[in-house]
Amino acid sequence: MLIASDRILASICEAIIGATYLAFGFERVAPAVVYAFAEQVEEALEHPVDYKSVLQERLARRAQVVAYRIDDEAGPPHDRSFVAVAEVSGREIGRGEGRTKKSAEQEAALRALDSLAQEQEG
Repeated sequence: MLIASDRILASICEAIIGATYLAFGFERVAPAVVYAFAEQVEEALEHPVDYKSVLQERLARRAQVVAYRIDDEAGPPHDRSFVAVAEVSGREIGRGEGRTKKSAEQEAALRALDSLAQEQEG
């Protein structure tokens, strides 16, 4: 059984939308695309997923700066996996894994935000 990655599925979706745009024009395709993705667009607008920016803003209030480093990468070039670490003053505050460096950093930032929230509670 072949399982396609999210990136591959996104590329296929983009190609199909592009082909229908070229075949039928913007006026006919745009309403269908907007309708098909309305829920995802609304969710993204209400709940942005840029954890790196949120973490950076929270740490700036404390006069701290976050740095990211890639701690590990594994797998063949077409199916790579990365581990990123979020650090403040050389101390690890979050660790995340993803299929891209950016997604691993986002996951590390999310874990760091969770860690900061626990510090404030305790």
